[in-house]
Amino acid sequence: MGALMRDRPFRPWVNWSIVVPMITDLPNLLTLSRIVAIPLLVALVAINRPGAAAAACLLFIVAAVTDYFDGHLARSRKQQSDLGRMLDPIADKLLVGASLMVLAGLNRLDYGALWPAIVILCREILVSGLREYLAGTRISLPVTRLAKWKTGFQMTAIGFLLAGDSTGVLLGMPWLPVGLMGSVMLWIAAVLTLMTGWDYLIAGLRHVEQATPVTTLDSAP
Repeated sequence: MGALMRDRPFRPWVNWSIVVPMITDLPNLLTLSRIVAIPLLVALVAINRPGAAAAACLLFIVAAVTDYFDGHLARSRKQQSDLGRMLDPIADKLLVGASLMVLAGLNRLDYGALWPAIVILCREILVSGLREYLAGTRISLPVTRLAKWKTGFQMTAIGFLLAGDSTGVLLGMPWLPVGLMGSVMLWIAAVLTLMTGWDYLIAGLRHVEQATPVTTLDSAP
């Protein structure tokens, strides 16, 4: 962030004639919808009723699906923009972070699921910091296949945790351990999180090493 601010002069205003058309593009609207959905999602979880839990799960699934379609539509419609590249990871992290925090706050992370939730949030902060630094050097971290698997397990786990066992009862399947399934998948996501986080950290450190000039001390006479 600091590097970007040094490269560009600060302007205390926004050129809305440029920003507004980008916001109204369908891919960016889908991205913004994930951010707008967060307060409603938190409210549904806070109600703490079976119907509200099921609705929260459904809302989360819809929001997670938009994460695929906004990128796909942006590429197919040639509507890729800097605004979209900025908002997409922000929307993802806000959605995941808010969901895990409200679940933790309401003691809905059973079977030790609080610990993988902490690991996931710490990894998100780590990767965000790496991407921010590397953005100043015009280097991007590619998304690996393992990271995509991590995201799949993570999103599925949060959906199950939001639904909870009460949703299984609501659907006439009281024998289905929805909460346990979500906790197990969150642990799997945490293991994948550690693996991908380590890969990103090593990749970032390699770029730092290449960008840092090597200095030597003159030998004493």
